[in-house]
Amino acid sequence: MLMRTAVKLAACGPLLAMLLTGCSGGEPKAPPSTAKAAAEPDAAPESGGAAEQYRIVSTTVAVTQIMDRLEIDLVGIPTSVKTLPARYDGVTKVGNPMSPDMELVKSLKPTEVLSVTTLQYDLEPVFENAKLEASFLDLTSLDSMTAEIVELGAKYGKQDKAAEIVAGYEEKLKAIRSATEGRERPTVLILLGVPGSYLVATEHSYIGDLVRLLGGVNIAQGETVEYLASNTEHLQQANPDVILRAAHGMPEEVVKMFDEEFAKNDIWKHFKAVQTGRVYDLEEALFGTTGSLAAGEALDALLPMLYP
Repeated sequence: MLMRTAVKLAACGPLLAMLLTGCSGGEPKAPPSTAKAAAEPDAAPESGGAAEQYRIVSTTVAVTQIMDRLEIDLVGIPTSVKTLPARYDGVTKVGNPMSPDMELVKSLKPTEVLSVTTLQYDLEPVFENAKLEASFLDLTSLDSMTAEIVELGAKYGKQDKAAEIVAGYEEKLKAIRSATEGRERPTVLILLGVPGSYLVATEHSYIGDLVRLLGGVNIAQGETVEYLASNTEHLQQANPDVILRAAHGMPEEVVKMFDEEFAKNDIWKHFKAVQTGRVYDLEEALFGTTGSLAAGEALDALLPMLYP
């Protein structure tokens, strides 16, 4: 193992709490529909004229954007500084993804509440205590995200919309394979930071998965968790071709922190990536801690970083 100190999401503490609060972002890729702002109590899935009623609360930005692309109405959405789809203008905001307002959520009488697996450890008992039916979507990789989209499409009668989204990613990956075929695979270090601290992202993280899809080799191999505590000496021994810095929470402040760390800590000047100028800051809107519909744009942005 590259480093022995693994950071489990079950004990994430302040750093991962800040990383996960936004739960990913990026603008929706399709024009918002002019459909109802919120699902009516008598709304039903479109498949086969089913009579089952549904009232859905989405508690993260990424999930909300997915539901918008599937043209599924919601009765509750997260509170976020990020731009949410216009489809949900006027829909009740239920608080931030890490700590939704349970009383408010319950008042909406949801048939299902949607969150993400990266928050499941903390939120599952909270939803159970509130006697709310919660589903945790796995958005830790592009494959798992597309599988969740297909499942949501089947559940709510939006199979065609789901197939359209998935087909778009399949075309993107086909183009990437063509562009990277036969090229030397770069080794990559991914740093995920918030003000005052940072972690190393493994191939099991969302950004790590994007790097893998592009043929990059994450230097944090053989791990089972998404993030590891940083040990610069071990990192320097791996000597990556590329360093990616993902700033979250307060991006401008985190980039400044990274700049100061790289300038003041003498060990960084010995990294090949620093010597060759292949250190890149990733845009927060494209590179969240969970998957989002901005995955295609994120892959496009990474391509020239890994293959200049």
